[in-house]
Amino acid sequence: MSNRPTQILEATARLVARRGVRGLRVEEVSAEAGVSTALVYYHFKDRAGLLRRTLEFINERAVRYTDGAPDTCADPRAQLTDMLLREMQEAGVVRENSAAWGELRASAIFDTDLREQLATATGAWVDDLAHLIRQARTDGLADSQVDPESAAERLTALVEGLSQRWLSGTTSLERARALLRDAIALELRRP
Repeated sequence: MSNRPTQILEATARLVARRGVRGLRVEEVSAEAGVSTALVYYHFKDRAGLLRRTLEFINERAVRYTDGAPDTCADPRAQLTDMLLREMQEAGVVRENSAAWGELRASAIFDTDLREQLATATGAWVDDLAHLIRQARTDGLADSQVDPESAAERLTALVEGLSQRWLSGTTSLERARALLRDAIALELRRP
């Protein structure tokens, strides 16, 4: 991707994280990105196309910071825990991504195309975690009775909910992370 589309997607993610999706105008995005409105339309066709591509962009960015840590531990349970905890940290890009993801998820209630795209992204996230849970079961690090897909789905939903509480200031980051650690322990139970 050339620099201009990335610049536009970064600007869109910032605006969505700061002010939400409702009322977001392409003109505001172009001003934030420092490009012409025509260039935004050229790369993304319309507002809906811009939002769909922004969802892909924040999802790709999340994969980089959740999977980006060096794999110093072969323990799949520790990898799963680390991956989920990386979803809630004070780094600016993580806060921005979490806020934008929450806004786009809320907008998907009314936007079928966005809903389908969000379902695909969420499904991939659940699949990644379920894979780690299966590995943890195989390695004796999780109870053999744990259903990997159900546990992964509950954990991803919890991360999203805790992220919204953290971002809204109703739960501290430390408390959200502690609750997540507790939930992982409950979900994976030791054999």
